[in-house]
Amino acid sequence: MKFAIERAVLVKAVSQAQSVVERRNTIPILANVLIEARPEGVSFRATDLDTEVVDRAMAQVDRPGATTVSAVMLNEIARKLPDGALVQISNDDASGRLSVQAGRSSFSLATLPREDFPVMASSEYSANFKAKAGLLKRLFDKSKFAISTEETRYYLNGVYMHVAQTEAGPMLRCVATDGHRLARIDAPLPVGAEEMPGVIVPRKTVAELRKLLDDDDADIAVSVSETKVRFATAEITLTSKVIDGTFPDYSRVIPTANQRKLEVDATDFARAVDRVATVSSERSRAVKLSLDQDRLILSVNAPDAGAAEEELIVAYADDALEIGFNAKYLQEIAAQVDRDNAVFLFNGPGDAALIREGSDDSAVYVVMPMRV
Repeated sequence: MKFAIERAVLVKAVSQAQSVVERRNTIPILANVLIEARPEGVSFRATDLDTEVVDRAMAQVDRPGATTVSAVMLNEIARKLPDGALVQISNDDASGRLSVQAGRSSFSLATLPREDFPVMASSEYSANFKAKAGLLKRLFDKSKFAISTEETRYYLNGVYMHVAQTEAGPMLRCVATDGHRLARIDAPLPVGAEEMPGVIVPRKTVAELRKLLDDDDADIAVSVSETKVRFATAEITLTSKVIDGTFPDYSRVIPTANQRKLEVDATDFARAVDRVATVSSERSRAVKLSLDQDRLILSVNAPDAGAAEEELIVAYADDALEIGFNAKYLQEIAAQVDRDNAVFLFNGPGDAALIREGSDDSAVYVVMPMRV
């Protein structure tokens, strides 16, 4: 195998691949990236057995072939090479070494046989459709903050992507929850997605997917089966196993009878919460919201550290209410609001609050209260 590739192209391809690789693993080959050189270009493939990414790059291939080399090592070398360098990469099967040369720099890296590299088995996908990167970015970016990190409830360790029936017709929906807060985001259903099975996309895959979604207008080919999900552009294919579990009936925890309505500037609210939470104890970070006619008082009382209070002018015309929330949860939800105003709907001090972005109900958030 022998090819020449621009340094910037190599950095992009290898960094995408190596991010999938687990730093600690007991199987040496999983620390490697599989490099396959063909006349039409070079592909870089990495896997942790649950997720696989293939990055295709333009290169001048003199001799087709394949080998595997440490993904982290190759990424570090590529990043440290000078900008604009043309990188010559070749391997010698006899010595089991990969040669990397650029200008006056040269490296000789140990390799492992490409036959040992596990390639994720192709799957029969029951649904194949295309979606704009901007649509997928909105669905996953607005929901991922609520993914649970609690390993015992593994079925909450991802984003539940499925087809939902709504009054406006079928929608492509992403939901995430950790039991304390919930995000439910809807988007128009792409053509071909009607028969898609509901799948739980793992947290790591959601993070890797974000790297494919830079160009909002790019078309992403999405394929879904009961066990796998695949997202692909012309250059990158990300394939992942889905979480084998049943996502809970989230509709039961979304309040439908909350009548007390608060409308507040989302940015001002997030900043005020951040300021008063400065004195809260790290353990609870509880912020009290005291609502009265067109007035919101945010307060924190941490006996060990001190107290803080801030008043905001808001739109509120219902009965007075005092309710407490985790400051971090309020900030994360406020950060998702793209519109100027966030709308909070309350019931009582012990009931979950519903948050919307203005009058738009395609993005709905739920947060459980805390005692304060």
